[in-house]
Amino acid sequence: MNRKQLTVFLVLLVVYAFCAFATYAFFTDQLATTAGVPMPDMGVSNAVLGLANAGIVLVAYGLLGLAGYWFARKLGLPGIFSEGGNWRRWFFIPLVLGLVCGVFIVVGDILFAPVNGFGRLVHPEFPISILASLSAGIGEETMFRGFVFGLWGFILNWLFKRFNGRTAALWIANVIAALAFGAGHLGTIFFLTGASSVAELNPVLLAEVFILNGVIGLIAGERYMKDGLVAAAGVHFWTDVVFHVVYGLI
Repeated sequence: MNRKQLTVFLVLLVVYAFCAFATYAFFTDQLATTAGVPMPDMGVSNAVLGLANAGIVLVAYGLLGLAGYWFARKLGLPGIFSEGGNWRRWFFIPLVLGLVCGVFIVVGDILFAPVNGFGRLVHPEFPISILASLSAGIGEETMFRGFVFGLWGFILNWLFKRFNGRTAALWIANVIAALAFGAGHLGTIFFLTGASSVAELNPVLLAEVFILNGVIGLIAGERYMKDGLVAAAGVHFWTDVVFHVVYGLI
């Protein structure tokens, strides 16, 4: 394995773990306000709760990230970052795409709100919104682009190998990962609406979740294929900054 790649991934993982620690150690009251329900009493201090969540992040997402990196190398993808590239590919392009995607979600939220039976989507309170943007950018991209994309890309590439269908395998995997990314947000929608099954959700709200998140997932996946996890996380992070931080404050 490439030491530079793994070092960069370790840095991302530590940042994610710190965000998890800080969120639960210092901002539990804001978490409760955002959720609209009091935080359950876990019988431990907030600092211990934060350390526990940081530990879970390091172990669970560390394993997911390593598996995703292994899949990426088998598929001939950059992995964590594209070596031989420059900062424009790792920072500037994800920044621009993220800002555009953020505006896209804001417009989508405004257009869907009158007809989705719920209204505008909920945002974490500031400054949790910044920590949440970092956490989602690193954690969700590690899971959905690194692991889910990688797993399906590996399986489909093996199935299509005799047909020289690597490109098709990667894009089908990208679509699967984007759909999984959209489905991953249903838990929050269930909680906010009180629904217990997909059948109880307003179809327009369900379509909104998959369309908005699906588009972001596809774009992040395209960056992942070209420039690796760092670029995908950048697209996701800047999208959330526009939507959850800036739009949330407005």
